Amino acid sequence: MISPLIKWAGGKRQLLDALNHRLPDEWNTYYEPFVGGGALLVNLQNQEKITHAVIADLNRELINLYRIVKSAPEQLIDELSDEKFENTDHAFRLLKDEFNELAGGNGNRVKRAALLIYLNKHGYNGLWRVNRQGKFNVPFGRYPKRNLPHASSIIQFSRMLTNVSIMNVDFETTAKTAKYGDLIYFDPPYHPASKTAKFTDYNSHGFSFTDQERLARLVKRLSDKGVQVILSNSKVPEIEDLYQDFTMVTVPAKRSINCKGKLRAGTFEIIITNYENRAS
Repeated sequence: MISPLIKWAGGKRQLLDALNHRLPDEWNTYYEPFVGGGALLVNLQNQEKITHAVIADLNRELINLYRIVKSAPEQLIDELSDEKFENTDHAFRLLKDEFNELAGGNGNRVKRAALLIYLNKHGYNGLWRVNRQGKFNVPFGRYPKRNLPHASSIIQFSRMLTNVSIMNVDFETTAKTAKYGDLIYFDPPYHPASKTAKFTDYNSHGFSFTDQERLARLVKRLSDKGVQVILSNSKVPEIEDLYQDFTMVTVPAKRSINCKGKLRAGTFEIIITNYENRAS
């Protein structure tokens, strides 16, 4: 069984059962334009439901990681064996500085991928957060032990990516090649459920409500083409209004990105589809 290589704030491991129940019976190419940790992609691959897929994200370093895992898994494994990857606050600070010096460049791609895995596994709550200069600024997570993926996990993930196209582009560009009978899962940065919730800074530009509106218009165009769409987002009136013409179900979900433990209690999300399915 393949497992995601990284954890991603807002990841969909907790929603997998709900998403699985609302998938169409069949599809051609599978698309995931906001891939993050790729939980649904991995889940579908483990069920042998993927023949070809297209994944994308605007996060350049995340896409660099997946490209390295696909093309140079052994080099990544060697890089991760370096003793500098320690589970200490001091090591984390040093390696975060090293990553920020390299990030965004075209060189040292394997080193950047290894640093991203380390920072993701040892930073607070698996967050990806950048400042206005685009610098990664998540603090040390203070976990009890070091946590890096086993070599066999990287090799398995690499094999899965053999039939996966990987793109570092906007969600609209990703969806341009989708055709009748394909399936797209949109998992955008969730619209904040309150004025103080601002976990949309997955890149230095964030994800605004204007982007949410642009996504909703794209879903309507894809529906006219016969592309099957499933989408998840926060259950808030603004989002429900955008998708009022589609099938919508409410599901409970525990979010884990709030810094205050008591605010991680259960909340609600919506799953939207543009097709009839078993659970509708």
